[in-house]
Amino acid sequence: MANFENITIEKGMYQCKGGLTAALEGLDPSENYVGTALEGLDAFSRQLKRFDIRVSGRGSDCVEKFFQSSNSAALFPEYVSRAVRQGMERADILPNLVATVTDIEGMDYRSVVSVPSDDDKTLKIVGEGAAIPGTEIKTRENLVKLHKRGRMLVASYEALRFQRLDLFTVTLSQIGAYIARAQLRDAIDVLINGDGNSNAASNVSVAASGTLTYADLVKLWANLSPYELNTILAPTQEMQAILGMTQMQDPRAGLDFQGTGKMVTPLGAALLHAPEMTAGTIIGLDKNCALEMVQAGGVTTDYDRLIDRQLERAAITCTAGFAKIFTEAAKTLS
Repeated sequence: MANFENITIEKGMYQCKGGLTAALEGLDPSENYVGTALEGLDAFSRQLKRFDIRVSGRGSDCVEKFFQSSNSAALFPEYVSRAVRQGMERADILPNLVATVTDIEGMDYRSVVSVPSDDDKTLKIVGEGAAIPGTEIKTRENLVKLHKRGRMLVASYEALRFQRLDLFTVTLSQIGAYIARAQLRDAIDVLINGDGNSNAASNVSVAASGTLTYADLVKLWANLSPYELNTILAPTQEMQAILGMTQMQDPRAGLDFQGTGKMVTPLGAALLHAPEMTAGTIIGLDKNCALEMVQAGGVTTDYDRLIDRQLERAAITCTAGFAKIFTEAAKTLS
């Protein structure tokens, strides 16, 4: 069994595939700790324990604790990345919209497309000796557009050295929340306008009165067939209109909302609030086959600057983009 207390940590580990944590896991596999007091900790968490660095709770350490030695200083960029990811996950509703996540190592990615005709969808009986109908799958004409989102962390070591890590984590988590909301705006744009491959969402018009009604939601459900309407994305104004519908006023549903915060869902679809959307438009989609998320490297930090210069200026970024999978699996209502 590898001894986690004798591992030499260096910044070159961040260049390994999977980053520092993957490099540490290779030297100190978590499977070796099953049945021990350290079971449940990954390799990075065991290194925090090795240097007695507490990053959360009332007894959390100060930022300077990371810089007691060169080994512990090399852990600091990973701590920053994890805190940012924590904020992204807390504010992120993308898992409710994305059918699949594709990780790439470069910046060029071309998704695939299959556009079955109505005749293809019927899957007719194939007679003996007859040819089986084919479904064509091909690459998209245009590349997926990736956007780098992030913040520059500007602070001197002297200004932060005595700050508690739990407070610093809150600040970093908020950066992650900003990134998550920016990525949501990118996803909404692709769902509505397409990814540059002539696949914008078709629109279902509301009633002539212009006021959103339950009948309009039923119309959206019907027009999405044969795909399943399991997710509705709405801006604030339309969210209020939906929640104000008489069909949403079931007394038991009201008690659930007041007691747990869980909202009644129209037509069985998850109702998601997206203030980032432009008022007047609702998106209905089948989350199982509408959208692909493409990301390059996840959350990255300027580990050189964080280790060698003890903060100063360091970029925290995340590069991602979105592609339509089946164009008709998402429609707008306006």
